[in-house]
Order: sequence, then C-alpha cells, then structure tokens
Amino acid sequence: MSNPLADLVNEPRLLLQARLRPVQGTRFQPTGFPNLGAAVYKSPSGNGKPKDMLLVESAQSVANRLEAACWDENAGAWVEPLKGLPYVSVRDQDGEITNSLLEAHRLNSAYIEGTDWFAKFKDEIGYDSKSKRPLDLRKMLYPVLLKYDPNSLLHGIFLESIAGVLRSPRALSGFIEAEGINVAASGGVKNDRLGASGGEGASKKGFGNVPYARDEFTAEAIVAYFNLDLAEVRGFGLGKAAENLLIALAVYKILRFLQFGLRLRSACDLELENLTVTRPDSFTPPKLADLEKELPGLIAAVAKAGQFATPPVTVVKWKAN
Repeated sequence: MSNPLADLVNEPRLLLQARLRPVQGTRFQPTGFPNLGAAVYKSPSGNGKPKDMLLVESAQSVANRLEAACWDENAGAWVEPLKGLPYVSVRDQDGEITNSLLEAHRLNSAYIEGTDWFAKFKDEIGYDSKSKRPLDLRKMLYPVLLKYDPNSLLHGIFLESIAGVLRSPRALSGFIEAEGINVAASGGVKNDRLGASGGEGASKKGFGNVPYARDEFTAEAIVAYFNLDLAEVRGFGLGKAAENLLIALAVYKILRFLQFGLRLRSACDLELENLTVTRPDSFTPPKLADLEKELPGLIAAVAKAGQFATPPVTVVKWKAN
C-alpha cells in the first residue's frame, strides 16, 4: 500500500476544518463553564459586521474526545488497529481503576504519580535539580514518553511534580466554534406527582414542582478545527518510524472522532457535513479504513526498534490513602 500521508513530508502544519450540523433539527447545546455558562463572543470585525460566535467545544475537551474515540469502553482496551500502543494501567486489588489514556493529566495523573512505579519513571527521565545545565528533552524526556505513553506526545504533558520545566505542548489540538448564533431559550419543570408545592422548604430536597430555564443555540455554521504541528512531531527526534506512527495516529484520531465521537452531549448530537484541508492544499485526507490497515505495521516497526515498553501496557498498583 502506498503511504497515505506521503504528501505531509517536510510540511510544518496540517490544518483541517470540518463543517458539522445537528443530526436532527437545528438546535444544539454547547459546553458550559463554571460561573460563565456558554462562551459567547464576537468575531473580529474585519471589513464587515462582527458575527456572534460561540465556543461549542474547547481545546481541552476536544483532546479528551480524540483520546476517547480510540478507546473501546466495552473491552477496556485500545480499538483494534491501535493494539500494541503503550499506556499505563492503574489497578488495585479488584482490577483496573483508570489509565493514562483516560486521565486528564495522563502520566501526571495523581493515580499514577502516587504509585511506586512513578519513582522509576522519574529516574528514567534523569532530571537532576542540582545540574547547572538545561534538560535535553530530546534525549531524556521524549523517548521515555514514547516508551510508556506516546499519547502524551500528541496531547501534551506537564510533569510539574518532577520539575517545572518538564512540559510538552499539544502537537495535536482542536476546537469547535459556531458562528451566526441565536439563543433558543426554553425550559421545563420537574413534576412532583404527589404535590406541586411539596410543603415548606421541600423544594430544596427535590420535592414539589421545580421549574428550570434552558438555553440552546442555533447557528449559521458549526465548524471543528484541527491543527497537527508536524514540525513539533519531527522535533521530538525519535526517528522516522516513530515520526510516521505519531502522524498517522494523529490523523486517525481526527477521522475516528468525526465518524464516531460527535455525540458531545444529550442535546448536542452532530454529524460531519464535509472535511476540508486548509494547509497544505496538496494533501487529501486518507480514508479511515486505509489508516486502520496501515497502523498495525507502523506500531510493529516502533516496537521492533525497541522504543516501546515490554509489555506495552505498564501495570502500576494504586493504594488509596
């Protein structure tokens, strides 16, 4: 099979945008933020009138969803084409409780950081707080991240408990915006079949009828944006096999998310309308099925080079305080 990502050789960025639409009707519910609610803002005016904009999904949320789209929740494992990729599994006496793919801070999760294994991980990185020289990330950090959790190279990590300088920004990022928005205000009531008033102070306990307001939105356009920093991936200095794998894995995550991961909330169920490449314009996205055939060989090549942990799933023991 020809390399479906050959057109990305020597390119610094891969920029994609996906036009989305609700699977039914016109309304959708965006993400909400504490003490803020929906993130509504104005577009830059340029030469025309600013448009009302809405952040439907933040960069940190899209990162989590790109990871989740590649995890088989029923099997508790990678989806089939990604079997053999390393990650860290956190277990107690009853089995797995979480892992580095599902944790918000990945390898810096408190559930991983609090295990005996984390001291070994720290030693492998080799950070010396007394050293007068800057840490060589290419020699010390990136190979260890590839060994135990290559996902952290794509989605970024900050190992502040080891040192404040041990960080790597996201090589793969994304967000979803809506433009030309309008509020679709509605509401409802939780009915109490035994009594509408519920008695004195009962509503605080959930008794009685409890009305509520709800804001959803309509939009002229909903667009998901994805940015793969190819220059950063090459800058890891991990060799051609690892580089090819990370790029293919990133594109696979995007395509799989767009096909299987767009039910963002109960009232935000979207589907792909079209996918376009804004940079480089010579690139045509491969089909998901083609990447599924390609990925096992790419994973095997990096494992053969001895760059993955053996076995690929590192099991650590968690003991609750």
